[in-house]
Amino acid sequence: MEIATTLLFILFVFAAIVLIVVILLQEGKGGGFGQALGEHGQATFGVGASGITKFTAATAIVFLVSALGIHVLQRMKDSDSLLVNPSAPVEGVFAPEETGDGSPAGDGQGSTTKDK
Repeated sequence: MEIATTLLFILFVFAAIVLIVVILLQEGKGGGFGQALGEHGQATFGVGASGITKFTAATAIVFLVSALGIHVLQRMKDSDSLLVNPSAPVEGVFAPEETGDGSPAGDGQGSTTKDK
């Protein structure tokens, strides 16, 4: 599980970086980062190039699938949560301590600031 989660995180970050660069390379109405690269950017990703659009869509799909995969693996790992099993006994500062006869521990009078 840990290896799959790590690989998905690496794929997620890589897809995010590639997606940012590819979106910046696309030419909008007023040019874009592809125009800033000069001839090389225009020759590689010409105006109305369907290849860049398909590559962007494929990268976006990889990005979303890896995000969903990370979420599913984390949910499977954290399945021992109290929210999943609300009937589980709670240990710690929020649970009252009990004595052997089932009554709460303490002096029985409670502690209030009015008594002092």
